[in-house]
Amino acid sequence: MPAVPAVPVVPSAGGSAGAPAGGGADPASLPAVTQISNTLRQGACLTPSDKGTERTPWAQTFLRPEGAWQLSRGAGVTVAVVGSGVDAASGVLAGRLTLGPREYGPGDAGRDCVGHGTFLAGLIAARRQEGVGFAGIAPEARILSVAVTDEVGNTTTGLLAKGIRHAAEGGARVIAVAVPVPVGGDDLADAVRYAGDRGALVVAPAGPDANGGAGSGGVAYPAAYPEVLAVSDQGPNGSPPDGGSGGGGAGSGGSVAGSGGGTADVAGPAGRVDLVAPGDALMSVGPGGKGYFTGSGPSFATAMVAGTAALVLGYRPDLTRAQLLDRLKVTAYHPGTALPDARLGYGTVDPPAAVGAVLPGEAGAPGGAAAVPAAGPRAAVATVPPPAPAPAGGQAAVVAGATLAGVAVVGAVGYVFSSGRRRDWRPGRWQA
Repeated sequence: MPAVPAVPVVPSAGGSAGAPAGGGADPASLPAVTQISNTLRQGACLTPSDKGTERTPWAQTFLRPEGAWQLSRGAGVTVAVVGSGVDAASGVLAGRLTLGPREYGPGDAGRDCVGHGTFLAGLIAARRQEGVGFAGIAPEARILSVAVTDEVGNTTTGLLAKGIRHAAEGGARVIAVAVPVPVGGDDLADAVRYAGDRGALVVAPAGPDANGGAGSGGVAYPAAYPEVLAVSDQGPNGSPPDGGSGGGGAGSGGSVAGSGGGTADVAGPAGRVDLVAPGDALMSVGPGGKGYFTGSGPSFATAMVAGTAALVLGYRPDLTRAQLLDRLKVTAYHPGTALPDARLGYGTVDPPAAVGAVLPGEAGAPGGAAAVPAAGPRAAVATVPPPAPAPAGGQAAVVAGATLAGVAVVGAVGYVFSSGRRRDWRPGRWQA
C-alpha cells in the first residue's frame, strides 16, 4: 500500500475561541473542520465540539430543501461519502449509516479523525430533530462510508479509485467524493466509468478547499472527467467566496496528495464547473459528540449537491445516471450568462425544482413546458449567519443580509420555461 504523506496546511480561520455554547452559536464561534488538517498528528483525532445552536443554517434557508420534502426525503437512496470516514457519535444518522472499507490505516470507515467525512455526511443526510434547525438536505437517505485518507485527510489517486469502486459495489446511487487529487490516472478514470456503468452519479469538488481562495490553481480529479458532476462553492450573496473562482473561504484548508505520494497546493477550480452550491461558512456535525463545527470550500458544496441528487432519486428512482445529471443542471438557478458559465456552470442547485419539475418530454408537461410547483408559504426563521466579512467585503455583507431576509419571507417562487429551450431562471440572489 502506498504511503500517504502528511501535508502542511495553513490553519483555518474559523476557530472556537470566545463564543458561548448554546442557541447563539454561529460559524464564527464554531470549531473548524477542514479537508486536510495540520493540527493533527497520526494517532490523534479532532477534539469533539461542545458548541450547539437551535437556529437554521443560512445554507438551508437559501436552498429551502423542505420545499421538496413532501415529495421526497431521500428514503431508499444510498449516498457514499468517499473521504476520511464517518463517525456515528452525533446520532443524526442512526440506523442509516453503513460502514464500508477503510483503504488506508487502522480501524474501519467509522473512524474519522479529521472530521471532514462526518461533516459532509451530516450535510447530506442528518435527520430532522424537533426544535433543531439543522438537518441534512436528504434527511432520510442512507450513508455509506468509504474511508480513503490517512488520519489527517491526505489521499492518493489509487486510494480514491479503490474507494469509488467500493462505493459503487456497495449499492450507492450517488458517490460524493470528499477529497480531490491534482493528478488523474487510468485507475481513477476506470473507477469513475465503473461507477457510471452501475448507475451511480459521481459528484466531486471542482477544486480542493483552500483558505480564502488562495493558491496556485489547478485541475482537480475526478471532477475533471466528463462523467463526473463538478461542483464549486458559493457564499451567501450567491457569488464564489471572495469574488474568485471558488475554492473556499474561512474555515477551510487544503493541499491534496497526488498519485505516488506527490502533493500540490492547488485551490479554486481551474477546470470545468457544472453546478455551484452553498459552501462558505456551513454548519454540520463532527466526530465524537453532538456539537457542531463549521467548514468552507468546494467539498462542502459537493455534499449539498449530493444530498439534492438523493432527494431526486427518492422521488424518481428510475432515472438513469445521465437523466439525473441532466435534471440537476436543467433545474438549477441559472445565472444571467451563457451556459455553462465559466465560474458558475449551470448555476445554483435547486432541490425543490430538481425533485418536482416536469421537464419537456416528460408525462404531464403541458405543451412541452416545465411545470414547477411553487414553494409553499413558510414562517421566517432565525438563521445561523456566515462570519462577518473583512471591511473590503462590506458590500457583500449587505447583499448577503438582504438575500437571507428575502428568502425567509418569500411565500412562492415563479418559474418560466420557454418551449424548446432550457429554462433561464434569474432569481434576485444573482443580482448585486
